[in-house]
Amino acid sequence: MKININIYHQYLDLIDNHDVIERFAVSTAYKGSGQQKGSFCTPLGRHIVRAKIGAGSPPNTVFVGRRPTGEIYSAELAARFPGRDWILTRILWLSGCEPGFNRLGDVDTMRRYIYIHGSPDGVEMGKPGSIGCIRMRNADIIRMFDLVPAGTVVDIS
Repeated sequence: MKININIYHQYLDLIDNHDVIERFAVSTAYKGSGQQKGSFCTPLGRHIVRAKIGAGSPPNTVFVGRRPTGEIYSAELAARFPGRDWILTRILWLSGCEPGFNRLGDVDTMRRYIYIHGSPDGVEMGKPGSIGCIRMRNADIIRMFDLVPAGTVVDIS
């Protein structure tokens, strides 16, 4: 199993034995690609899924600091917290594999807290909009989460 993310076309391919078994629309960083801490860009290169967070959580479970808050996302909750960057349902926490490029120091993907995660249903996929992470529809992240083990290779280009 492997994941390829295409920033230009805003999709994620789930690959098994060199065959694309699923293609999902995603939303990467509105500031484009880049590795630097504080850039709010999506990092390029080879990564792995370092941790899977949220197994069994209901759809729209709200996470802050990778912990469920006990909240379930709704329009009312969004209205109460208009500036919140919503991380919902499941998290695949990425770790860079290329020292000096996306691992260690000021370019470390994991220390930048870059995830593949669920988003509110109203968030548009297929166009950049995140602050660095890879956003997916909740149903899509649940499907993918159940298929990929920790350690899965993720290439972002």
